[in-house]
Amino acid sequence: MNFSDQFTGRTAFVTGAGSGIGSDVARVLAERGAAVALVGRQEAPLRQIADEITAAGGRALVLTADVSDAHAVEHAVAETVRHFGALHLAVNNAGTSSVHHDVPDLPEDEWNATIGINLSGVFHGLKYQIPAIKEAGGGAIVNISSVFADRGLSHRAAYSASKHGIRGLTRSAAADWARHGIRINELQPGVIPVPRQQGNPEEVARIAEGIPARRLGTGREIAKAVCFLLSDEAAYVTGAHLAVDGGFLV
Repeated sequence: MNFSDQFTGRTAFVTGAGSGIGSDVARVLAERGAAVALVGRQEAPLRQIADEITAAGGRALVLTADVSDAHAVEHAVAETVRHFGALHLAVNNAGTSSVHHDVPDLPEDEWNATIGINLSGVFHGLKYQIPAIKEAGGGAIVNISSVFADRGLSHRAAYSASKHGIRGLTRSAAADWARHGIRINELQPGVIPVPRQQGNPEEVARIAEGIPARRLGTGREIAKAVCFLLSDEAAYVTGAHLAVDGGFLV
């Protein structure tokens, strides 16, 4: 199937776009015709992804913003609309993994920082993306959570709480905005290797043993699933959560 014009004429807003899953989401959206606003805290990695996209004939806009800052997200959404003319699609992907602590030992500033990025960051995205997408006549949003939105992760209470919170936020927003032609879904990535793991095949093999597919996933696999949820192929899908995890949650 040829997806090269799947999102032609549409603008997408991707947070955490400078690395990992976010960068692959941005690349695949651009490959499929979307103009993409790349949002993140550091300009250099965003610029590198943007250069890749434009070199391949796509359109990209670099916007530095900390998603825990509501005003920064508001400005980034406004700049996206100003630059591209409208906003149709959004992927709230930015996140942090937090430090390992038991609950009694979890510093409050660590809790606040994790919730601020992982959960409040999604809220800030929805708060400003929804009106812009409504103004454009409707569209779709995907909020990236984790397989640990369904499981508690030992010694990572702040992370687990933030990812569980995305589920409720997504479902409430989806219920409110479906009648306005805006679909909002949650995607739960499974284990995607980070650079440290990519250089340690023994660690990757150990983790893969606990996954029915017997391997870790890739960022592009997550990105393709995101594109399905954003696309017209999922026109009757809203408020859903989709695990893309090789069977981890089975």
